[in-house]
Amino acid sequence: MPSRRIMIQSSAAVAGAAITTSIAKAAPKKSPFSYCLNMATIKGYELSLVEELEVAAKAGYTGVEPWTRKISEYQKSGGSLADLGKRIQDLGLTVEGAIGFTRWILDDDKKRAAGLEQMKGEMDALAQIGGKRIAAPPAGANKGEPLDLKKAAERYRALLEIGDETGVMPALEIWGPSATLHSLGEAAFVLAECDHPKANLLADTYHIYRGGGGFHGLKIFSADALQIYHMNDYPDIPRDKITDRDRVWPGDGIAPTKEILTDLASGHDKLVLSLELFNPNYWTTDALTTAKLGLDKMKTQVAMV
Repeated sequence: MPSRRIMIQSSAAVAGAAITTSIAKAAPKKSPFSYCLNMATIKGYELSLVEELEVAAKAGYTGVEPWTRKISEYQKSGGSLADLGKRIQDLGLTVEGAIGFTRWILDDDKKRAAGLEQMKGEMDALAQIGGKRIAAPPAGANKGEPLDLKKAAERYRALLEIGDETGVMPALEIWGPSATLHSLGEAAFVLAECDHPKANLLADTYHIYRGGGGFHGLKIFSADALQIYHMNDYPDIPRDKITDRDRVWPGDGIAPTKEILTDLASGHDKLVLSLELFNPNYWTTDALTTAKLGLDKMKTQVAMV
Protein backbone atom coordinates (compact mmCIF):
# COMPACT_ATOMS: atom_id res chain seq x y z
CA MET A 1 0.00 0.00 0.00
CA PRO A 2 1.33 3.46 -0.85
CA SER A 3 2.37 5.62 2.06
CA ARG A 4 0.47 8.74 3.06
CA ARG A 5 3.42 10.89 1.87
CA ILE A 6 3.44 9.27 -1.58
CA MET A 7 -0.31 9.71 -1.92
CA ILE A 8 -0.08 13.40 -1.02
CA GLN A 9 2.79 13.97 -3.45
CA SER A 10 0.92 12.17 -6.23
CA SER A 11 -2.22 14.19 -5.59
CA ALA A 12 -0.24 17.44 -5.63
CA ALA A 13 1.44 16.44 -8.91
CA VAL A 14 -1.92 15.67 -10.55
CA ALA A 15 -3.40 18.94 -9.30
CA GLY A 16 -0.36 20.87 -10.52
CA ALA A 17 -0.58 19.27 -13.95
CA ALA A 18 -4.28 20.12 -14.14
CA ILE A 19 -3.62 23.74 -13.23
CA THR A 20 -0.77 23.98 -15.76
CA THR A 21 -2.99 22.49 -18.46
CA SER A 22 -5.78 24.89 -17.56
CA ILE A 23 -3.45 27.88 -17.73
CA ALA A 24 -2.05 26.68 -21.06
CA LYS A 25 -5.55 26.35 -22.48
CA ALA A 26 -6.51 29.78 -21.17
CA ALA A 27 -3.36 31.51 -22.47
CA PRO A 28 -4.23 33.80 -25.39
CA LYS A 29 -2.83 32.90 -28.76
CA LYS A 30 0.12 35.06 -29.73
CA SER A 31 -0.78 37.45 -32.54
CA PRO A 32 1.09 36.87 -35.79
CA PHE A 33 0.98 40.61 -36.47
CA SER A 34 3.05 43.62 -35.47
CA TYR A 35 2.11 47.23 -36.17
CA CYS A 36 3.99 49.72 -38.32
CA LEU A 37 3.34 53.30 -39.41
CA ASN A 38 3.93 54.19 -43.03
CA MET A 39 4.70 57.89 -42.99
CA ALA A 40 2.31 58.58 -45.88
CA THR A 41 -0.43 58.37 -43.24
CA ILE A 42 0.81 61.59 -41.59
CA LYS A 43 2.37 63.11 -44.72
CA GLY A 44 0.12 66.16 -44.70
CA TYR A 45 1.54 67.49 -41.44
CA GLU A 46 4.90 68.24 -43.11
CA LEU A 47 6.89 67.02 -40.12
CA SER A 48 10.61 66.38 -40.12
CA LEU A 49 11.80 62.77 -40.22
CA VAL A 50 12.70 62.85 -36.54
CA GLU A 51 9.30 64.29 -35.64
CA GLU A 52 7.59 61.54 -37.63
CA LEU A 53 9.55 58.91 -35.76
CA GLU A 54 8.64 60.44 -32.41
CA VAL A 55 4.96 60.47 -33.34
CA ALA A 56 5.09 56.78 -34.29
CA ALA A 57 6.75 55.84 -31.00
CA LYS A 58 4.38 57.91 -28.84
CA ALA A 59 1.36 56.47 -30.68
CA GLY A 60 2.44 52.92 -29.81
CA TYR A 61 3.78 51.52 -33.07
CA THR A 62 6.78 49.21 -33.00
CA GLY A 63 7.80 49.69 -36.63
CA VAL A 64 8.03 52.48 -39.19
CA GLU A 65 8.26 52.93 -42.95
CA PRO A 66 9.89 56.29 -43.66
CA TRP A 67 10.16 57.72 -47.15
CA THR A 68 13.61 57.71 -48.71
CA ARG A 69 13.13 61.36 -49.64
CA LYS A 70 12.94 62.27 -45.95
CA ILE A 71 16.09 60.30 -45.17
CA SER A 72 17.90 62.13 -47.97
CA GLU A 73 16.70 65.51 -46.65
CA TYR A 74 17.94 64.54 -43.18
CA GLN A 75 21.38 63.74 -44.59
CA LYS A 76 21.55 66.92 -46.67
CA SER A 77 20.76 68.99 -43.59
CA GLY A 78 23.85 67.56 -41.90
CA GLY A 79 22.20 64.75 -39.96
CA SER A 80 24.22 61.68 -39.05
CA LEU A 81 22.76 58.32 -40.08
CA ALA A 82 24.51 56.67 -37.14
CA ASP A 83 22.81 59.12 -34.76
CA LEU A 84 19.50 58.56 -36.51
CA GLY A 85 19.82 54.80 -36.15
CA LYS A 86 20.56 55.21 -32.43
CA ARG A 87 17.55 57.52 -31.99
CA ILE A 88 15.29 55.00 -33.73
CA GLN A 89 16.57 52.24 -31.47
CA ASP A 90 16.11 54.39 -28.35
CA LEU A 91 12.51 55.06 -29.40
CA GLY A 92 11.88 51.32 -29.44
CA LEU A 93 11.25 51.27 -33.19
CA THR A 94 12.42 49.12 -36.08
CA VAL A 95 12.67 50.32 -39.68
CA GLU A 96 10.56 47.63 -41.30
CA GLY A 97 10.74 49.20 -44.74
CA ALA A 98 11.10 52.43 -46.67
CA ILE A 99 9.19 53.98 -49.54
CA GLY A 100 11.02 55.15 -52.66
CA PHE A 101 10.30 55.51 -56.35
CA THR A 102 13.46 54.59 -58.21
CA ARG A 103 13.05 53.59 -61.86
CA TRP A 104 14.79 50.21 -61.70
CA ILE A 105 12.42 48.42 -64.07
CA LEU A 106 12.57 50.52 -67.26
CA ASP A 107 13.52 49.26 -70.72
CA ASP A 108 15.80 52.26 -71.22
CA ASP A 109 19.27 50.97 -70.24
CA LYS A 110 20.63 54.35 -69.18
CA LYS A 111 17.64 55.30 -67.05
CA ARG A 112 17.48 51.84 -65.53
CA ALA A 113 21.17 51.96 -64.60
CA ALA A 114 20.61 55.31 -62.94
CA GLY A 115 17.65 53.84 -61.05
CA LEU A 116 19.73 50.92 -59.82
CA GLU A 117 22.47 53.26 -58.67
CA GLN A 118 19.95 55.41 -56.82
CA MET A 119 18.40 52.34 -55.21
CA LYS A 120 21.81 51.14 -54.05
CA GLY A 121 22.45 54.51 -52.39
CA GLU A 122 19.08 54.36 -50.65
CA MET A 123 19.72 50.81 -49.49
CA ASP A 124 23.12 51.80 -48.11
CA ALA A 125 21.52 54.64 -46.15
CA LEU A 126 18.79 52.35 -44.83
CA ALA A 127 21.33 49.77 -43.73
CA GLN A 128 23.01 52.41 -41.58
CA ILE A 129 19.78 53.08 -39.67
CA GLY A 130 18.82 49.42 -39.30
CA GLY A 131 16.40 49.21 -42.22
CA LYS A 132 15.19 45.79 -43.35
CA ARG A 133 13.41 46.39 -46.67
CA ILE A 134 12.74 48.96 -49.37
CA ALA A 135 9.73 49.17 -51.67
CA ALA A 136 10.33 48.33 -55.32
CA PRO A 137 7.27 49.56 -57.22
CA PRO A 138 7.05 49.76 -61.04
CA ALA A 139 7.89 53.48 -61.01
CA GLY A 140 8.25 54.88 -64.52
CA ALA A 141 6.54 51.86 -66.08
CA ASN A 142 3.09 52.59 -64.70
CA LYS A 143 1.81 54.15 -67.94
CA GLY A 144 1.81 53.14 -71.58
CA GLU A 145 2.36 49.59 -72.76
CA PRO A 146 3.06 46.97 -70.07
CA LEU A 147 6.62 45.68 -69.82
CA ASP A 148 7.64 42.11 -70.53
CA LEU A 149 7.34 40.33 -67.16
CA LYS A 150 10.28 38.06 -67.95
CA LYS A 151 12.45 41.16 -68.22
CA ALA A 152 10.85 42.56 -65.08
CA ALA A 153 11.90 39.39 -63.26
CA GLU A 154 15.50 39.74 -64.48
CA ARG A 155 15.58 43.37 -63.35
CA TYR A 156 14.07 42.56 -59.99
CA ARG A 157 16.74 39.91 -59.48
CA ALA A 158 19.37 42.59 -60.14
CA LEU A 159 17.82 44.58 -57.27
CA LEU A 160 17.83 41.54 -55.02
CA GLU A 161 21.53 41.04 -55.70
CA ILE A 162 22.17 44.60 -54.56
CA GLY A 163 20.12 43.71 -51.51
CA ASP A 164 22.44 40.79 -50.87
CA GLU A 165 25.32 43.27 -50.73
CA THR A 166 23.63 45.88 -48.55
CA GLY A 167 21.49 43.69 -46.30
CA VAL A 168 18.35 45.67 -47.23
CA MET A 169 15.98 43.65 -49.39
CA PRO A 170 13.75 45.14 -52.09
CA ALA A 171 10.07 44.22 -51.74
CA LEU A 172 8.25 44.00 -55.07
CA GLU A 173 5.28 46.34 -54.80
CA ILE A 174 2.17 46.15 -56.93
CA TRP A 175 0.43 49.33 -58.03
CA GLY A 176 -3.25 48.89 -58.87
CA PRO A 177 -3.51 51.54 -61.61
CA SER A 178 -0.16 50.63 -63.20
CA ALA A 179 0.20 49.16 -66.67
CA THR A 180 2.90 46.86 -65.27
CA LEU A 181 2.69 44.89 -62.00
CA HIS A 182 -0.86 45.85 -61.09
CA SER A 183 -1.97 42.45 -59.76
CA LEU A 184 -0.99 39.64 -57.41
CA GLY A 185 -0.74 37.30 -60.39
CA GLU A 186 1.83 39.44 -62.17
CA ALA A 187 3.81 39.84 -58.96
CA ALA A 188 3.74 36.07 -58.36
CA PHE A 189 5.16 35.49 -61.85
CA VAL A 190 8.04 37.92 -61.26
CA LEU A 191 8.81 36.50 -57.81
CA ALA A 192 8.93 32.97 -59.19
CA GLU A 193 10.86 33.78 -62.36
CA CYS A 194 13.55 35.88 -60.69
CA ASP A 195 14.69 32.68 -58.92
CA HIS A 196 16.11 34.34 -55.85
CA PRO A 197 15.63 32.98 -52.29
CA LYS A 198 14.80 36.38 -50.83
CA ALA A 199 12.23 37.50 -53.40
CA ASN A 200 9.31 39.04 -51.54
CA LEU A 201 6.09 40.92 -52.12
CA LEU A 202 4.75 44.20 -50.74
CA ALA A 203 0.96 43.95 -51.00
CA ASP A 204 -1.74 46.48 -50.19
CA THR A 205 -5.53 46.26 -49.77
CA TYR A 206 -6.21 49.35 -51.88
CA HIS A 207 -3.86 48.34 -54.70
CA ILE A 208 -5.24 44.80 -54.95
CA TYR A 209 -8.75 46.23 -55.29
CA ARG A 210 -7.67 48.99 -57.68
CA GLY A 211 -5.85 46.46 -59.85
CA GLY A 212 -9.02 44.49 -60.44
CA GLY A 213 -8.17 41.42 -58.40
CA GLY A 214 -9.47 39.56 -55.37
CA PHE A 215 -7.80 38.77 -52.07
CA HIS A 216 -7.76 34.98 -51.90
CA GLY A 217 -4.54 34.99 -53.90
CA LEU A 218 -2.72 36.25 -50.82
CA LYS A 219 -2.82 32.69 -49.48
CA ILE A 220 -0.30 31.47 -52.06
CA PHE A 221 2.49 33.65 -50.64
CA SER A 222 4.56 32.07 -47.89
CA ALA A 223 5.72 33.87 -44.77
CA ASP A 224 9.09 34.50 -46.43
CA ALA A 225 7.50 35.79 -49.63
CA LEU A 226 5.11 38.20 -47.87
CA GLN A 227 6.68 39.91 -44.87
CA ILE A 228 4.88 43.25 -44.81
CA TYR A 229 1.32 44.22 -45.76
CA HIS A 230 -0.06 47.72 -46.23
CA MET A 231 -3.26 48.12 -44.25
CA ASN A 232 -6.06 50.41 -45.42
CA ASP A 233 -9.61 50.17 -46.70
CA TYR A 234 -11.65 51.63 -49.54
CA PRO A 235 -15.15 53.10 -49.87
CA ASP A 236 -17.76 52.01 -52.41
CA ILE A 237 -16.12 53.65 -55.41
CA PRO A 238 -15.62 51.80 -58.73
CA ARG A 239 -12.13 50.37 -59.21
CA ASP A 240 -11.38 52.56 -62.21
CA LYS A 241 -12.45 55.73 -60.39
CA ILE A 242 -10.87 55.33 -56.98
CA THR A 243 -7.58 57.09 -56.15
CA ASP A 244 -4.93 56.97 -53.43
CA ARG A 245 -6.53 59.81 -51.51
CA ASP A 246 -9.81 57.87 -51.23
CA ARG A 247 -8.29 55.27 -48.89
CA VAL A 248 -9.97 55.07 -45.47
CA TRP A 249 -9.19 53.55 -42.08
CA PRO A 250 -9.21 49.74 -41.88
CA GLY A 251 -12.77 48.67 -41.16
CA ASP A 252 -14.34 51.92 -42.38
CA GLY A 253 -14.78 50.77 -45.98
CA ILE A 254 -16.10 47.76 -47.85
CA ALA A 255 -12.91 45.67 -48.12
CA PRO A 256 -13.20 42.12 -46.72
CA THR A 257 -10.66 43.01 -44.03
CA LYS A 258 -11.59 40.21 -41.62
CA GLU A 259 -11.19 37.60 -44.36
CA ILE A 260 -7.89 39.14 -45.49
CA LEU A 261 -6.46 39.07 -41.97
CA THR A 262 -7.77 35.55 -41.36
CA ASP A 263 -6.00 34.28 -44.47
CA LEU A 264 -2.81 36.12 -43.57
CA ALA A 265 -2.86 34.88 -39.97
CA SER A 266 -3.17 31.25 -41.06
CA GLY A 267 0.12 31.29 -42.93
CA HIS A 268 2.24 33.76 -40.99
CA ASP A 269 3.68 34.10 -37.51
CA LYS A 270 5.37 37.51 -37.78
CA LEU A 271 3.74 39.60 -40.48
CA VAL A 272 4.12 43.37 -40.32
CA LEU A 273 0.90 45.33 -40.82
CA SER A 274 1.84 48.82 -41.96
CA LEU A 275 -0.80 51.54 -42.06
CA GLU A 276 -0.64 53.46 -45.35
CA LEU A 277 -3.19 56.09 -46.26
CA PHE A 278 -3.08 59.37 -48.18
CA ASN A 279 -6.43 60.77 -47.08
CA PRO A 280 -6.26 64.55 -46.53
CA ASN A 281 -9.49 64.43 -44.53
CA TYR A 282 -7.52 62.77 -41.73
CA TRP A 283 -5.04 65.61 -41.41
CA THR A 284 -7.37 68.00 -39.63
CA THR A 285 -6.28 67.08 -36.08
CA ASP A 286 -2.73 66.76 -34.76
CA ALA A 287 -0.42 64.05 -36.09
CA LEU A 288 -0.27 62.07 -32.84
CA THR A 289 -4.07 61.83 -32.62
CA THR A 290 -4.22 60.64 -36.23
CA ALA A 291 -1.49 58.05 -35.70
CA LYS A 292 -3.14 56.71 -32.53
CA LEU A 293 -6.52 56.43 -34.25
CA GLY A 294 -4.96 54.48 -37.11
CA LEU A 295 -3.34 52.02 -34.71
CA ASP A 296 -6.62 51.56 -32.84
CA LYS A 297 -8.40 50.89 -36.15
CA MET A 298 -5.88 48.21 -37.10
CA LYS A 299 -6.01 46.52 -33.71
CA THR A 300 -9.81 46.51 -33.77
CA GLN A 301 -9.78 44.62 -37.06
CA VAL A 302 -7.15 42.16 -35.86
CA ALA A 303 -9.18 41.46 -32.71
CA MET A 304 -12.05 40.25 -34.91
CA VAL A 305 -9.95 37.48 -36.45
